[in-house]
Amino acid sequence: MSHRHLRVAPWQGDPQTVLMGPARGRSGPEVAAIRHGLDRLRRKGITTVVTPALSYYEAEPFFQAGFTLHERLHLLAKNLLEPEPEATPIRSSPPGLTISTARMWHRRRMLDVDQRAFQGFWQFDAVSLGEALNATPQYWARLAELDGATVGYAITGRAGDRGYLQRLAVVPEAQGKGVGSTLVNDAIDWLRHRRATLALVNTQEINTRAFDLYQRHGFVRQSEGLIVLRWST
Repeated sequence: MSHRHLRVAPWQGDPQTVLMGPARGRSGPEVAAIRHGLDRLRRKGITTVVTPALSYYEAEPFFQAGFTLHERLHLLAKNLLEPEPEATPIRSSPPGLTISTARMWHRRRMLDVDQRAFQGFWQFDAVSLGEALNATPQYWARLAELDGATVGYAITGRAGDRGYLQRLAVVPEAQGKGVGSTLVNDAIDWLRHRRATLALVNTQEINTRAFDLYQRHGFVRQSEGLIVLRWST
């Protein structure tokens, strides 16, 4: 389903839940359009609608249409024109770690990592993985293998002079070993090579491990974060 200023997509294979957000490249939807969309979804048996991560400005018409706050996210930014601080403690790559380009036939392995790295609401399915890969005009998908086993992946996108670390996932048993740090370095190098000047990433406020990782790499928390909203019948 698509409206002029709305994008609606399946959510994690759940037939009663969908994702609704502003259409890419369009101005924000009006409250009436959101309510109309919700009415249509309700008649189709949809009981829950969630939004992607939105700024507070983008979220306002959704609040007015009856959505409520589901979760707050940190938004962090890194100026790619600034040199890396010499004193930044960044863990080096562990022995046996290889980083390679993730191809279409690797998506099942990426989803397996994602299911182990995230819980419930935040897990990707095939649709949301595809959306992350196609969210920007250019993307860089990377697979991390440790001693032959797939332990992580990252998706980085670029639109104009801005870069976006769309997804970073590392399986629990490989966390804290430098896998995530290596993937972040790889993403930053790619963005700089593509002449991006700013990199953005968001993470749950409760995900202190990811937040600390990004800060170690020079990302700075922005004063206004992002929010995810939810609507239920």
